[in-house]
Amino acid sequence: MLTTEEILKKVRELEIKSRKITTHLFTGEYHSAFKGKGMRFREVREYYPGDDTRFIDWNVSARFGHPFSKVFEEERELTVYLLIDTSSSNLFGTLQRSKRELITEIGAVLGFSAISNNDKVGAVFFSDKVEKYIAPKKGRQHALYLVREMLTATPAGKGTNIEAAIRFFNKASHQKSIAFLLSDFMDASYENDLKIIGGRHDVIGIKVYDKMDMQLPDAGLLEVEDFETGQRCRVDSSNRMVRYQYQQQFIEKSEACKNYFRKAGADLLHIRTDEDYVKVLQKFFIHRS
Repeated sequence: MLTTEEILKKVRELEIKSRKITTHLFTGEYHSAFKGKGMRFREVREYYPGDDTRFIDWNVSARFGHPFSKVFEEERELTVYLLIDTSSSNLFGTLQRSKRELITEIGAVLGFSAISNNDKVGAVFFSDKVEKYIAPKKGRQHALYLVREMLTATPAGKGTNIEAAIRFFNKASHQKSIAFLLSDFMDASYENDLKIIGGRHDVIGIKVYDKMDMQLPDAGLLEVEDFETGQRCRVDSSNRMVRYQYQQQFIEKSEACKNYFRKAGADLLHIRTDEDYVKVLQKFFIHRS
């Protein structure tokens, strides 16, 4: 359990890291990837060579005897939701960090990216039920609050129920929003609800996984525990068929997850705990823009 001093220090570290990433790597990419609601009229100014002639204000131009152009600006005001999986399976990690730590870092970066673009950001924390809801707001203090909650979330439930989180989000969001769903997607039953929000919102899934989620090491007899159910069993990892079946199970779940998102018209990113998630996000933002 982190002390108050350790939490504040960690929040500050994540803020500095997130702001650095947002400023130096995501400048323009995030803004371009997620368009506003449309364009609104701002003002009329004198025509400059290169201005779009379609936007010449002929009435004002006739009054002053030379051309004037209408100027429009993007009507931004986006709302971003972070749907954050806090189930026990995300405590697992064998390389640089646990899945939970990776989710927290990515969530912090996305939160500060939204805030720096003057967008609102909110969060739904879930395990096998919705654990906490934070309504969308703007501003640095709100972003810091979100990061603090990500760091200190202590879920009552251990399992995963993505359906419950999706349904809650759909009821809570009264307008089209951007929803980042951060999870290891161990839960299998969320296809239908994902289709519903995929048709109404801009949904991006971020599947985090560890190398050992995908591949067992050749390490002899292992005692393994399911973090969500507490069940334990022994696995002979030196058996080639056991390792093959373990890997196939991961591949099958990953393929099912891909199909769910594809059918919902939503995007899905895969990020491993030892990967550079910044490059993955940046590539995604550039591709979308």
